[in-house]
Amino acid sequence: MQRNYQSAHDIAQQLAKAGKEEFLRLQSVYASDSRATVQQALKRAQFRLKAEETERQRVKKLYDFQSKICEGKLCVGLDEVGRGPLAGPLTVGAVVLPETPQIQGINDSKQLSARKREQLAPKIKEVAQAWATFDVSPEDIDHFGMARALRKAFRGALQKIEDSGICPQVVLIDGNPLHIDPREINVVHGDGRCASISCASILAKVTRDAQMVSYAQMYPEYHFERNKGYGSAEHIKAIQTYGLTPIHRRSFCRNFYQDQLF
Repeated sequence: MQRNYQSAHDIAQQLAKAGKEEFLRLQSVYASDSRATVQQALKRAQFRLKAEETERQRVKKLYDFQSKICEGKLCVGLDEVGRGPLAGPLTVGAVVLPETPQIQGINDSKQLSARKREQLAPKIKEVAQAWATFDVSPEDIDHFGMARALRKAFRGALQKIEDSGICPQVVLIDGNPLHIDPREINVVHGDGRCASISCASILAKVTRDAQMVSYAQMYPEYHFERNKGYGSAEHIKAIQTYGLTPIHRRSFCRNFYQDQLF
């Protein structure tokens, strides 16, 4: 039989790359192969394919949920990152997705590693019918307060989508009502339940993180590449030692830095 002329290593490599149909064919050929390497490779491939199917079903639920709440209408999903940091912008992402292809791996950005987010971001941009990000500066956050800054950021991202020529019939926003648009539908924990909001959270996170890394080169004492502007002990100590930078939200720093706040 053919298996007598193939090394166990070669068979294992085939199984590692095999899709469902190819795996079933290989399984029928090598199920009785007594070599431990082959049997272990069969088990690994079966486990991998099961995990991939589970992931496809999870992502399908994100798309199905979106389709249900939008009732087949064209929708845009929006989400923010950077509400809580002491420094850097508030960033909102907005994404309009087609029904197909479904982007595998999308999820609430907080549930993904930085590497996975960076892998997904270009795929989202490639597949999306439209996408945008919008920043609100630390100065505006201090001036307007967070509630108004959030509305400004969401309106700005939505406007950029519409400026691209896409006019969504439904505006899906993660979290509580913002009352920015009559088309607004709010989805609590939407970044983990709705496909376009998940994608928006990923783009917003990748965009803001990249900005904070660039700021780290300008202000190395604050280690923005690690803390992304959040109030880590290291970041707070740097503020107390070196003071505030132009990208700090002064109104957020009252509790531990009293000089030069306003």
